Amino acid sequence: MPGPGPTPTARRGRGGAEAVRRLGPGLACTAVGTALAWEIDRLLPTVATLTAAVVLGVLARNLRLLPTAARPGLDLAGKRLMRFGVVLLGLKLALGEVLALGWQTLAVVVAVVAATFFGTRWLGVRLGLPGDQALLIATGFSICGASAVAAMNGVTDSEEDDVVTAVALVTLCGSLAIVVLPLLHHPLGLSDLQFGRWAGASVHDVGQVVAVAQTAGPAALAQAVVVKLMRVALLAPIVAGTALARRRARSAAPGMRPGAGSGAGGAAGVGARRPPIVPLFVVGFLAMVAVRSTGTVPAGVVDGVESLDSLVLAAALFGLGSAVDVRRLVRTGGRALLLGLASWVMIAGVSYAGVLLTT
Repeated sequence: MPGPGPTPTARRGRGGAEAVRRLGPGLACTAVGTALAWEIDRLLPTVATLTAAVVLGVLARNLRLLPTAARPGLDLAGKRLMRFGVVLLGLKLALGEVLALGWQTLAVVVAVVAATFFGTRWLGVRLGLPGDQALLIATGFSICGASAVAAMNGVTDSEEDDVVTAVALVTLCGSLAIVVLPLLHHPLGLSDLQFGRWAGASVHDVGQVVAVAQTAGPAALAQAVVVKLMRVALLAPIVAGTALARRRARSAAPGMRPGAGSGAGGAAGVGARRPPIVPLFVVGFLAMVAVRSTGTVPAGVVDGVESLDSLVLAAALFGLGSAVDVRRLVRTGGRALLLGLASWVMIAGVSYAGVLLTT
């Protein structure tokens, strides 16, 4: 008779040890990168911790300083820690500050998203980009970076190369924005409040928005995060509209059965697990805003959370920067890179004009 199998406690112990082996090297690299970024900020106060973290991540990846075994832990830091950091940000923001932005800011956000999404798709078609590259790039640049690309891919079931190209481009341009936009703050004649709104309306990923806006102070950061979340809220109608348009196109095509082909109605639509249209970290952020709006959170707790949040976001941005492979972007072709840069300039220009008109 075979002996009894391992107990649940033993299985959990082995699973924990396996997780440490798999994630430990990347999390250790993330900790070192975060510590270096913190020290750079201490020695050079003009270089923010978050900016230093993402630059160090990009350099570490492209100078081949990171071991292959570090990738799982770095990916975990870049995705999970960023979202956790954004949730913590909600504790700094009260609902009254959100309402104070007014309907004009909402109108600007809608105009920026629409102009960037449809403008990027139009230009991508003119450049002759294959597959869903233009659609995915337009979604990532106009809404919220890699999260938006993943959500859109949930209804398009695009080729892997198209998804990788879109994510790489929004990551690269968002990382460039972290360096470039703070340099344009004063030359463009923007107040801290205007700069925060510009960052929230033009930078792609939430973590990148934080890295850009925090260089102008806490007031700019609060404005940027709220404006950015207004953009995230528009992900649902963009993705739902695309899914509806594709279903109609398949129904109208001769010989196509309902649910045939790729995309939301094909193989990907049967039993496939799709990312939520509105990311859960947004729900968490809004929950923290609601808690802060009650007025029951002590100031000491808010200050402590702010210090913790800075470290969490620095770790996330190091992981995010470590995913940028410049050589891969070169191999994807000049047309995709050109579209990404054009979309970046487009959203920065439209949002800058909108900020000037409404503040």
